[in-house]
Amino acid sequence: MINVHNVGLRYGDQKLFEDVNIKFTPGNCYGLIGANGAGKSTFLKILSGEIEPQVGEVSMKPGQRLAVLKQNHFEYDEYEVLQTVIMGHTRLYEVMQEKDAIYMKPDFSDEDGIKAAELEGEFAEMNGWEAEGEAARLLKGLGIGEDLHYKHVKDLTGSEKVKVLLAQALFGNPDVLLLDEPTNHLDIKAIQWLEEFLINFENTVIVVSHDRHFLNNVCTHIADLDFGKLQIYVGNYDFWYESSQLAQRMAEEQNKKKEEKIKDLKEFVARFSANASKSRQATSRKKLLDKITLDDIQPSSRRYPYIAFKPGREIGNDLLTVKGLSKTIEGEKVLDNVSFTLNKDDKVAFVGDNEIAKTTLFRILTGEIEPDEGEYKWGVTTSQSYFPKDNSEFFEGSDKTLVEWLRQYSPEDETETFLRGFLGRMLFSGEEALKKASVLSGGEKVRCMLSKMMLSEANVLILDEPTNHLDLESITALNNGLIRFKGSILFASHDHQFIQTIANRIIELTPNGIVDAEMTYDEYLEDPKVQKQLQALK
Repeated sequence: MINVHNVGLRYGDQKLFEDVNIKFTPGNCYGLIGANGAGKSTFLKILSGEIEPQVGEVSMKPGQRLAVLKQNHFEYDEYEVLQTVIMGHTRLYEVMQEKDAIYMKPDFSDEDGIKAAELEGEFAEMNGWEAEGEAARLLKGLGIGEDLHYKHVKDLTGSEKVKVLLAQALFGNPDVLLLDEPTNHLDIKAIQWLEEFLINFENTVIVVSHDRHFLNNVCTHIADLDFGKLQIYVGNYDFWYESSQLAQRMAEEQNKKKEEKIKDLKEFVARFSANASKSRQATSRKKLLDKITLDDIQPSSRRYPYIAFKPGREIGNDLLTVKGLSKTIEGEKVLDNVSFTLNKDDKVAFVGDNEIAKTTLFRILTGEIEPDEGEYKWGVTTSQSYFPKDNSEFFEGSDKTLVEWLRQYSPEDETETFLRGFLGRMLFSGEEALKKASVLSGGEKVRCMLSKMMLSEANVLILDEPTNHLDLESITALNNGLIRFKGSILFASHDHQFIQTIANRIIELTPNGIVDAEMTYDEYLEDPKVQKQLQALK
């Protein structure tokens, strides 16, 4: 358990939070959410003791241990991988070092023997004899094979380092586990393993993540940082989102009879409770959901951008034909004889381990670069709009205001009133519409690029990792906008829920060919024929 009493923090005139009084209890996983800038990562640092609150205190029971997912990927470069994981339990690692130092003494004394015996007892109490085995199991579960366990961390790739640091946080069964964006840079197998680990973890977990599928699978509660306060809600992210929307509708219908509101609430809770049956956590969550009352449902202050793509014309029968595309980038053949045909109703997720391959394919299909071999042909009725992974060229050095920036991508007859209204729907209201395009944050740049795409009225959207840099509210709005879109979509994403809810076809790029399946993402991951085909190509 971790107890937060009367905690508050300000930066200058900005109030991040005040009077926070929360108990995070064992057996629960809390998803910490809040708009960008609300202070989620800062709050985790207060819980971990890295930052002191200006008022209030954070406490744990004596003897309990807290573990944190480290963000410095170079901190352990000079240590071996297995050793780095064990260092997650600071006291255990200290005992191991002390014990080994004593045994290495050439003049081993009686006092040394007594001290060694004391350390051996403490070592055994902390399950020290099982430490290497546990560390190895965690690494294996996250996809770090035994061949890497005795290498130095500096010799690993960036994604492998992330997995080692995650294993370090999970090591030794901590009483409280703090995870800030733990799924970043993880492959789908590692994410699935982590979800299962956390579902079965019996102590306290507090996690910040932009991965809604992950939050839905592991969270028993949502801790919402809003209005400078922290409010706990039973259920996962989808339950919180839907309940906040329901509360908003209820607030707008003040004259609606309470009996009708209670009926709406019961139907809503019943629908979510029926789905809470996949795990131990979900089963306990279902019991809690059944106890929800009308007063527990609160509207949120969150602002969601309005994202709606409207094609200017309908696509004919021909969408896209790709024949034998090959391309080598910096000596590596990232596309090798790739061929497929897309139909007008396709919403295709391109997946695979090689990020460069997907980006290269999109750049070829949008005419940015030429293939080394092969050809492609768009249908004559198609018009394409492209969201690149790197959008810096659209903003660097620009002295244009957002209104001026957007005008260059809009029809000439559009008025400033129209452009300001459009930017307002994308959360650039009032003076914000006059900001310089060159000073925007990553998330603001993405919203501008999406505005540019909406104004194009294209009937084919090509999006390369569009959820990068977005907060949960913008991800949700974009997700819903693409679900409603009447044209075709080609996209790459690491967001499981994004892929699952948008795509009706999956194309996986592998070094030795493609796997092409007309099905949802979950079906794709579970289909034995597909997985057998993938194994043959890898």
